[in-house]
Amino acid sequence: MALTIAPGSTKIGWIGTGVMGSSMCGHLIDAGFSATVYTRSKEKASGLIKKGATWADSPKAVAEQSDVVFGIVGFPSDVRAVFLGDDGALAGSKGGNVLVDMTTSDPSLAVEIYEAGKAKGVSSVDAPVSGGDVGAKEARLSIMIGGDADVVEALNPCWNAMGKTIVRQGGAGAGQHTKMVNQTLIATNMIGVCEALLYGHKAGLDLPTVMKSVSTGAAGSWSLSNLGPRIMDNNFDPGFFVEHFIKDMGIALDEGKKMGLSLPGLALAHQLYLALQAQGHGRDGTHALELALASLSGIDWKNR
Repeated sequence: MALTIAPGSTKIGWIGTGVMGSSMCGHLIDAGFSATVYTRSKEKASGLIKKGATWADSPKAVAEQSDVVFGIVGFPSDVRAVFLGDDGALAGSKGGNVLVDMTTSDPSLAVEIYEAGKAKGVSSVDAPVSGGDVGAKEARLSIMIGGDADVVEALNPCWNAMGKTIVRQGGAGAGQHTKMVNQTLIATNMIGVCEALLYGHKAGLDLPTVMKSVSTGAAGSWSLSNLGPRIMDNNFDPGFFVEHFIKDMGIALDEGKKMGLSLPGLALAHQLYLALQAQGHGRDGTHALELALASLSGIDWKNR
């Protein structure tokens, strides 16, 4: 029998209500899905509980009350714990359930979860996202999906509630590999954005005026248009944490090594972000790279 997922009949579980997870789960509730949620700090789920979500005290308990369980947590170790741990979602799942990991994580772990689920009659999909906090709030995320085609298609009501660009890339792990492509693109682009603004400042230019000339031509990018203004305003609040980006780049470099690839630009970005983290900015947004690059030239960006 074909898998049917629909608001009003399908019970959703959600694990991880951080910068992006809260908005994403909120969109599913708004679309008519009933939700059971778990996060390490119940306080972080308070907004979703006010919207009608039910609290559960473990990932296993979430799965026991759900048909489809979504997770978006921090690191691969967290993914392993919430999906494959003794108190994880798979342990609470029954045949016919679906697990969806939206964390950026190891492709090999996505395959492992898929195989472990298959042995229990549980489907698994890896579906990392791009778009940051703004994309999550506005339901405009790009969702990169790996998993069985029929399961991915059945989840369309959920994908459509959270994202705008929804593409199945292949089997288990393909979504995670695609996210590595995404993160590699962002890594060196962010260096260019930050160095360009640093140059403009040092040259005595008015940066908002400069943006009018450069943001709409060949030099334009999502990072420049969306994060450039935050950099100029000294707003380094996280749309995506530096420490999580370092994790992502590490995964991409490890996967590249396995494939025999030399990725010097990515390696440089990784080192610069490690320096930024060492300076105490691991919980700032990725655009805080401006602070580390400015310091290399003896510039105090925040007090410029």
